[in-house]
Amino acid sequence: MHRQLPRLTTALVLAWLVFAAPVPHQAEATNRARNVPSEPRVLRQIHRYQRETWRWQTVMGVRRTRSSRTVQTASRLRVRNLWRRRAVHARRRASHPPHRAAWLCIHRYEGAWADANPPYYGGLQMDIGFQRTYGRRLLRRKGTADHWTRLEQMWVAERAHRSGLGFYPWPSTARVCGLI
Repeated sequence: MHRQLPRLTTALVLAWLVFAAPVPHQAEATNRARNVPSEPRVLRQIHRYQRETWRWQTVMGVRRTRSSRTVQTASRLRVRNLWRRRAVHARRRASHPPHRAAWLCIHRYEGAWADANPPYYGGLQMDIGFQRTYGRRLLRRKGTADHWTRLEQMWVAERAHRSGLGFYPWPSTARVCGLI
């Protein structure tokens, strides 16, 4: 009997491994058949949409949406879809600054969006002091305003407008555009 005990134990362990242990490939095959992306892929998508949302919120100068560290496995697709909607909303909102027509009119009389002639840079002709005050992050990350996108330049000007300066940093052009 003692000689058969190790064999019986080994047989039971092997039977458990074969029949009771989950098969990882089976779950993945089922998910693929239902068109459910793998977990690492969903997590990458969540992080990509978060970064996009936060980028646009930073450009607009609004507070970043908070993120929860704990994401349950069952709800990852819902979280991904939530961040996707947030990213789309932030992109749409950022692409329409409040005084967009005014900034485009000022740009028409100021210079090219990539104008790099000192002391004024970009399509809204911002000097270094203006860029340091209202576009510090962009100045640090991308350099002077001639390296910024049109939207980034408009949002920096919008920050100056909201701070109380209005359109007065562009006195002549603002008068021509009927803004002052």
